[in-house]
Amino acid sequence: MATVERTFPVTGMTCASCVLHVEKALQATPGVESVNVNLATNTAQVGWDEAETDDRALQKAVQDAGYGLLITDEGEAMSTAESAQQERMLALRKRLVAAIILSVPLVVIGMFFMHAPWANGVMWVLSTPVALVFGRQFFINAWKQARHRTANMDTLVALSTGVAYAFSVFNVLYPSFWTSRGLEAHVYFEAAAVVITFILLGKFLEERAKAGTSSAIRKLMGLRPNTVLRVASDGAAQEVPIAEVNVDDILIVRPGESIAVDGVVVDGESYVDESMISGEPVPVAKSAGAALLAGTINQKGSLRMRAQRVGAATLLAQIVRTVQEAQGSKAPVQKLVDKIAAVFVPVVIGIAVVSALLWWLLGGEHAFTQGLMALVTVLVIACPCALGLATPTAIMAGMGKGAENGILIKDAESLERARRITAVVLDKTGTITEGRPEVQEAIGLEDTEAAAALLAIEARSEHPLAEAVVDHLRNAPVASTNGAANVIRFESLTGKGVKAEVSGTTWIVGNRRLLEENGIRIAGEWRDHERRWQEAARTVVWMADATTVRAALAIADRIKPSAVEAIARLKAEGITVYMQTGDARRTAQVVAAEVGITEFRSEVLPKDKAAFVAGLQQQGHVVAMVGDGINDSEALAKADVSIAMGKGSDIAMDVARMTLISTDLNALPRAIELSRRTVAVIRQNLFWAFVYNVIGIPIAAGALYPVNGFLLDPMIAGAAMALSSVSVVGNSLRLRWARLGK
Repeated sequence: MATVERTFPVTGMTCASCVLHVEKALQATPGVESVNVNLATNTAQVGWDEAETDDRALQKAVQDAGYGLLITDEGEAMSTAESAQQERMLALRKRLVAAIILSVPLVVIGMFFMHAPWANGVMWVLSTPVALVFGRQFFINAWKQARHRTANMDTLVALSTGVAYAFSVFNVLYPSFWTSRGLEAHVYFEAAAVVITFILLGKFLEERAKAGTSSAIRKLMGLRPNTVLRVASDGAAQEVPIAEVNVDDILIVRPGESIAVDGVVVDGESYVDESMISGEPVPVAKSAGAALLAGTINQKGSLRMRAQRVGAATLLAQIVRTVQEAQGSKAPVQKLVDKIAAVFVPVVIGIAVVSALLWWLLGGEHAFTQGLMALVTVLVIACPCALGLATPTAIMAGMGKGAENGILIKDAESLERARRITAVVLDKTGTITEGRPEVQEAIGLEDTEAAAALLAIEARSEHPLAEAVVDHLRNAPVASTNGAANVIRFESLTGKGVKAEVSGTTWIVGNRRLLEENGIRIAGEWRDHERRWQEAARTVVWMADATTVRAALAIADRIKPSAVEAIARLKAEGITVYMQTGDARRTAQVVAAEVGITEFRSEVLPKDKAAFVAGLQQQGHVVAMVGDGINDSEALAKADVSIAMGKGSDIAMDVARMTLISTDLNALPRAIELSRRTVAVIRQNLFWAFVYNVIGIPIAAGALYPVNGFLLDPMIAGAAMALSSVSVVGNSLRLRWARLGK
């Protein structure tokens, strides 16, 4: 039996309960082995036995559940889903703007001119487009849910606003029905329109948060060129699409180009920037026999390579696939709200109908009137506006406060989970350290001849550490002495250093191996410095003339000033801190000791980072991953809370659900504190929204009438509904004045 796995765009999903319905429909299809429906990308990843079912059967199952499943080529699934999402965003924004424009005058008329003879007619005209045009999707979705005997937030919105609107239209057309019974014919057009506008706002915020999730995939794919230069059997080079590249093809990689496939160098020498895969800032020397990875960038030399892994087999493609599968936010808080709404809606309808029946049976002279009023009042007061605003308003306030503190938070799921973090995994380069090599210490530079020659040589060098040396020397007194014009016979020795002649003197700049090959002995004080620098995990650059060592520099990636304090704060909160790096063990050990980390792993690959995060999760930890490079994207996508450093890779920032804008690591403990406060506000909002309904619905049904004769007027119910929304928004705004720990 052959198992097929594909990703399909899904249409019509609006909330977490929709995800559950689609998953159940697919899981019930014979032959389906695995289902993962992603609300963030509006896609369903399905694995099935092709001997038992096919994509048409899957499509029918989803359609029968009230949703749509688009059958496209695997390569088109992502772009199709993105296009559909962009269309939804654009349409939703237009509906929201139009609804706001019509709702503002509605509220003004309802508050200040409600008794004017023209007020009811004007409000009817203004509210009709909002209710029946801009809010039509709520009614369509509610009808779909009803056909399949389910309910969600759309059902609640459609029911309450539909009843309020229909009741208002009846009162405008037949006011005598109430006036003949001694009652005033109130209208609730503004209540219906404002509720729809607020819910549209919540939906728009949700879609906007989801819109960026697929951009990380696009950028990862963008690391790979669309065409390559392939060497034909006759030796001629021809540019061909990447899809036509096969294993064992010989490709030419020109300076500055991205490498298209995984392979091995067969000819040429160069340095390759592998930071997007390894995360380490220093480009790697490549010569014949060296491995090359797709997505990395060739620097100044030209290379010929033999393709070994192409298409979906490359490391980059595997990273893309892992991120795509792990990415997405299902917002546990909103999921809870939708689940409650599925039960809440039929309960509210039941209470409304029962209260009307009881009034008609036991109400006496005005039984029908009071029963109808109770029915409408219950449905109006049960409006889900407060429920719909509880999460997005708190998130907006939390995001604003986070931005003030250098923290960007992308979704409710991260806010929900961050307060429960028990383990933080930190990437070393660019997260704990600055991410760029710097000269930490130097000896021999008081020798002005050697210093000036070193500056001249390194200014011409392509070596990755040369820039650090040049920056250091230009800030030194020798900066005014520049012999660049006198550099002759410049020879670059890949992986070792350079040889050059400056003003008649031959100089050697590079590692110990290069000096030894030229018969230059390192002894005495020089060896003592070398030993000390190596113990501190620093890279040593030597400079010598034809016979003698003249200068030496120790180069390392500087630790961020905020790292020690931030890590201490995390540990003080009971959070275990881990460090991962692709560097050698000695370097990792030194950095970990300096910042107070006892748990660290060295020489790790991207897949190792993700596996380590998964291992911690299996041990019961809630894991936060903090990184800045593409090499961290798998681990970021796998983590419970993913946090990117803002000065790092765009890919890491797109995958991560939180971004620390600055390089200050103290923003990390502040982000956790902000998460705790924001989630607390969300829960308070939801609590009061539900309490409001629990108390308000029985009163609206007439529960107090036997006790003190009190009956709730529908207009008061509408005001109470608005007040509940105001209280939720007001509670969320408290976050704006919160002070986060420094």
